[in-house]
Amino acid sequence: MIVVSDTTPLNYLILIDQADILRRLYKRVIIPLAVHNELKNPRTPQKVRNWTKHQPEWLEMRTVQALNLSLGLGAGERETIALGLELKADLLLMDDIKARRAALEYGQNVTGTLGVLAVATKKG
Repeated sequence: MIVVSDTTPLNYLILIDQADILRRLYKRVIIPLAVHNELKNPRTPQKVRNWTKHQPEWLEMRTVQALNLSLGLGAGERETIALGLELKADLLLMDDIKARRAALEYGQNVTGTLGVLAVATKKG
């Protein structure tokens, strides 16, 4: 299963010490460069920045090859959608409602942080 994540789901899961849920559910998660940069931003919580310095092997960073999306979204959201399209991702992890709508318009499957937690709860 190919899963591409935007910044917010990772950020929240790291803050509540539940980022490993992603590995257990999906084995591997891919993030675009813009998301990686957002996770390292000085305005990002210190806990998230520390986690990013020692990111796990199951988190893979990729560069988007072609970014032709003019969606009025942030860099992380645009690159997440573009990378999802390039990789023919099975699932995008995004919380922003505008970004989720855009991803759905491109035919992508989307869930957010709460969706991830709900699936993890069902699977025990």
